[in-house]
Amino acid sequence: MTGFSCISTPIAVTSGTSNKADDNHLTRTQASPSIQRYDRLDTRPAPCSGVTDALYLDSSTERRFEATVERSLDSRVVLDRTHFYPEGGGQPADRGTLVADGREWTVTDVQKSDTIYHHVTGEPPAEGTVATGTVDADRRDTLTRYHTAQHLLSAVLLDEYDAPTRGNQIYTGYARLDAAYDRFGETELADIEARMNAHVEADRDIRWYTLDREKAEIELDPERTRIELLPDSITELRIVEIAGEEGVFDRTACAGTHVEQTGDIGFVVITERESAGAGEERIRIELE
Repeated sequence: MTGFSCISTPIAVTSGTSNKADDNHLTRTQASPSIQRYDRLDTRPAPCSGVTDALYLDSSTERRFEATVERSLDSRVVLDRTHFYPEGGGQPADRGTLVADGREWTVTDVQKSDTIYHHVTGEPPAEGTVATGTVDADRRDTLTRYHTAQHLLSAVLLDEYDAPTRGNQIYTGYARLDAAYDRFGETELADIEARMNAHVEADRDIRWYTLDREKAEIELDPERTRIELLPDSITELRIVEIAGEEGVFDRTACAGTHVEQTGDIGFVVITERESAGAGEERIRIELE
């Protein structure tokens, strides 16, 4: 089975409000300013001049790195490589600092369009500057835990209730997810919470790897990965896989950040449910 469809960069992922598939996110429509829906995919181009190498796709735990400033704009810089995650797939952007030549800049936002732009305070460092980037570890760890928890939630909803995910949004204190379902009762919500925490307590492995597109189209659930929205030029996908009691519990294309063990997510509490429109439910979770 497959779960949370958050495809994002060398893959497809959902983020943004455009209905046009581009090189950043799986197009989705937006039901409200805070909930994003899946219609778009995010893809990661091979590193080349002017395109930032997205190091966060290979490691979710690195917090410090060196990079060269390739472009310096009014309040933004483009680096040749970065561990800063750009906003996308319902996951907020990283924050942190850049340090070079005795100066420090605060990274206030990270956005991806044609490449990855780092918004900084003050006069940005000049092109050619070699800087040390440091990601705000507490913020990234929190967002990574919530992002991975949404994989579990989406997978449980799809597997047990035939309720596919329609949208999601992560915050530093909670996350919420929209699913196609008439109404979840108290008993069902308790069951969902218990199933999620069973996976957390089992402390199962989570891994990510690239997969040939043709193979992915055969092996992955098309309703969850929306591979058909990707340009034909994208030939490899980044797959995130959560181990189950026997074999694989969840396997989907995603370019977000993830913990390496389900136990790192922490205890999950469903704190609220509400209607998100006709035939849709919104579930809010918090982590302890």
